[in-house]
Amino acid sequence: MHKVTIPERIPKKIIVLMDTTYWGRTFGLMLFKDAYTKENLLWYYVSSETNALYIQGINHLKSRGYIVVAIVCDGRKGLIGAFKDLPVQLCQFHQVATIRRYITKNPKMPASIELKELVGLLKRTDRESFEGGLALWFIKWEALLNERTTNPETGKSHYIHKRLRSAYRSLNTNIRWLFTWYDNYDLNIPNTTNMIDGHFSDLKNKLRNHNGLTKQRKIKFINEFLKA
Repeated sequence: MHKVTIPERIPKKIIVLMDTTYWGRTFGLMLFKDAYTKENLLWYYVSSETNALYIQGINHLKSRGYIVVAIVCDGRKGLIGAFKDLPVQLCQFHQVATIRRYITKNPKMPASIELKELVGLLKRTDRESFEGGLALWFIKWEALLNERTTNPETGKSHYIHKRLRSAYRSLNTNIRWLFTWYDNYDLNIPNTTNMIDGHFSDLKNKLRNHNGLTKQRKIKFINEFLKA
């Protein structure tokens, strides 16, 4: 079960930032925020984050007359492809975090160091420059990516640099959505969900001053915070 809360608003064009944060494993807040006005449009209390709920949220906003001109979200598998009729910007901050998990914060291998440097330019460059840089990186390190080793006991071979391959594959797969803001410059689409992530951080800091609240009181507190 989840609870839907939506303040009354006059329908208008919106760019939806959407993300979910948690308190513990089973109490989460899924928030839909307008990038233009910074208004919190809709939120659900969830036990788990699902694509179906994000789709439901977008459809609910449309049913109320809002004109969704674009969406900004993280890279949950299958989520971006669910909105084929809308420009969808994959949060560049989330993409950077994904690459960091694969190659670590302080990589030692030259190929990983160069990829980290390239990814560091993501939020400060355009599509053509980044795509060109990634293509050149791949040409330079393709042989390394394809290096394999054989397990002497099983006789099976596998890639040596699996995590680096995964990092490259993530970028190469997602690049079509990393520059939606650039391809639709006139819409003024944010390239990250930082606005909503900052909102979550502020909410959590305020809730820390009210430790011991029951779940229902916590929900009441969050509702008042989001409506303010």
